This record gives sequence, C-alpha cells and structure tokens, in this order.
Amino acid sequence: MQKFELMATCASGIEALVGKELRELGYEVQVENGRVRFEGTIEDILKTNLWLRTADRIKIVVSEFEAKTFDSLFEQTKKVDWDQLLPIDASFPVEGRSRNSQLHSVPDAQAIVKKAIVNQLSDTYHRRTRLPETGAVYPIEVAINKDQVQLTLDTTGDSLFKRGYRIDKGGAPLKENMAAALVLLTSWKPDMPFIDPVCGSGTIPIEAALIGQNIAPGFNRNFICEKWDWVPAEVSEKLRDEADAQANYDVELDITGYDIDQNMINISKRNALEAGLGDVISFKQMAVKDFKSEKLNGVIVANPPYGQRLSDQESVRKLYHEMGMVYKPLKTWSKYILTSDLEFERFYGSQATKKRKLYNGALRTDYFQYWGKPIWHHEGKREVN
Repeated sequence: MQKFELMATCASGIEALVGKELRELGYEVQVENGRVRFEGTIEDILKTNLWLRTADRIKIVVSEFEAKTFDSLFEQTKKVDWDQLLPIDASFPVEGRSRNSQLHSVPDAQAIVKKAIVNQLSDTYHRRTRLPETGAVYPIEVAINKDQVQLTLDTTGDSLFKRGYRIDKGGAPLKENMAAALVLLTSWKPDMPFIDPVCGSGTIPIEAALIGQNIAPGFNRNFICEKWDWVPAEVSEKLRDEADAQANYDVELDITGYDIDQNMINISKRNALEAGLGDVISFKQMAVKDFKSEKLNGVIVANPPYGQRLSDQESVRKLYHEMGMVYKPLKTWSKYILTSDLEFERFYGSQATKKRKLYNGALRTDYFQYWGKPIWHHEGKREVN
C-alpha cells in the first residue's frame, strides 16, 4: 500500500497531546507548531481520522518547496503528479494562506496553484476543454510561510471536532476536541468520579465518557476521503468494525454534569443520548455553590464563563470565589479550570499547582490545575466511595 506523508493539524498548545495520541496508535511522530507529522497508508489516514480526539484534520502533505515568485509557484506545483491523487472529474477547491512571505496575495496564490493543477491534469488526461469538476471533492490548501510552500490535500472534510452528537449547543460552546484535550490533560482514570460543575451543553462529560469507554470519536461520522475512488469502502468498514470491537460499552463510569440552567441540562441530556451515552452520564440542575461530595479521589473539569465583557466580570469572579470555597474541602480531588481571566487565582483563593497556556479558538486561556492528594487503600488501590 502506498505511503503518504501526513500531518494532523490542531489548536495551538495541544500539539504534544496529538503527538501522544498518535504514538499510542503506533506512529512515529514529529511535533511542530500547530501540527504533528507522521507517515501512513490509506488505512492509517482512515484510522487516525476515526481515533484522534484532539486533532482538527488529517492532511496529506503533497509537496513542499521554496517559492518567491508566482512563476516558481506555478512550475513547482505543476511538477506534482496530481493525476495520482485526483481523478479526471475531481472537484478540487483551493484554499490558501500566507505569512511573512514575498507571495503575500492569497487569492493570487490560490489561482496560480489551481491553474497549475488544471494544466498538469489536462496534459495527463489529454483534455483540451475544461475539466468537469463534477465528482468527489478533494480540498487542496496552499500554505506559504517565510517563502516555504506547503501543498496539502485534506482527507477529513468537516473538522474532526464535529463528532456528530451535538444537536444543540447553547451559548459559548467548547469545541469537542478541545473538551477532549481538557480531559486528557487531567489525572482522571475511568474508575474515578468525574464532575463538570458548569457543563453547558454537556461536551466535557460526553468526551470523558467516550474516553472512559474507549469509543472512537469519529465513529458516528464520515470523512471526505471516504468518497474518493482510491479509498476502498471495505477498509473503512473493517476499521469501524474494529473500533466497535475495541469499545468497552460495559465499563461503569461515574460522570456527572451540573449546570445552574435547567435548559442547558435538557440540551446536555439530548446530546448525550445522540452520542449513545444517555444512560452513562448523569446531568443535574445545580448551582456551583450548592455542590458537595462525600466521594474521594475525583476530578473536576470546568470551563466557566470568562467574563470577557466588563458587565459580566463581577458575577463571573463571584463564581470563581464560590468554586474556591466549595472545592476547598475536597482535598483528595483534583480540579482543572479553564479561563481567560488571568486574575482567576486571586478570586478562587489559592494558587494553582500548575498552569498551562491553551487557545480556545483565537482566545488565549490558561488551564489552572489544582492537584489533589488521593487516599490509597493498603492494597495500593485508590479509595472510592
């Protein structure tokens, strides 16, 4: 089977997580800014689309070269054997971006790459007339950074965060792959209690449950490459069957999402049902200040409102203070809170064990981590009530 140069793209700050996920799937990786490179076959393309929880897309790196003039961009793009990737009827939209480069006009770069591909395909397929572009879609991107050009083919289609279970999302939703990253950055294991005190539309508890039951995040959706004529349907079916067999649907999980708004709890329940996790997660209406627990060794993950607008700031900081008060007695629990409010610790009332810089969309946020001190049984097991 042909091997491709591949890359998994991701949000800034979680590249190491994507790299770890790929290594756990058995790949050798090179972690770079906003992406992780690896090699693989068609089967690997489908497998990584199906299994990666924190990545955005899987792209084939078609060609990389330096270009400082449009002539150079045209000639080097035309050199590529596009006919090996694109059938005669392929629809191939070209997206572009450019940073710190002499070729800074993105529309021109896109047009030139498109023209070069059309020329190569027309020569190879002996076409005198226009290419039909009526077939499957092959999204191409030209990315230019410091005069280095990278031509890629996107195998994913809709970004991987679109798992397919979110029917409704409410106010300021967290992307599913970011929610998965927040869970994977904690010490949580499936035998520990897990709480999201401000669960909104339920994304963090749902992602925790998918991790806890080892369910492939891409299981309920399709990828654009599955429509390509050189991607065999039986490979896709085989990988989905294997993913189904690897899921542990019987594992007992203790995952709860709370929100002050009953409407959000209803939305969470609908989304969990759509994800096939309706009976796995509990959702309850409750304000943060009313939370208490006798359980031990739990994990709290929260993405509270950030108070970006000054009018919201006071109520949000009051919420941070309530969190600090309510979580203080939970000595064996670890708490992880994402916010863009750099003064969070002051209002929460104590300094984080560790902070990690993450980007929630374009917004710079910090993940404040407060590590608990778990209590162990004498046999070396964690005590769980």
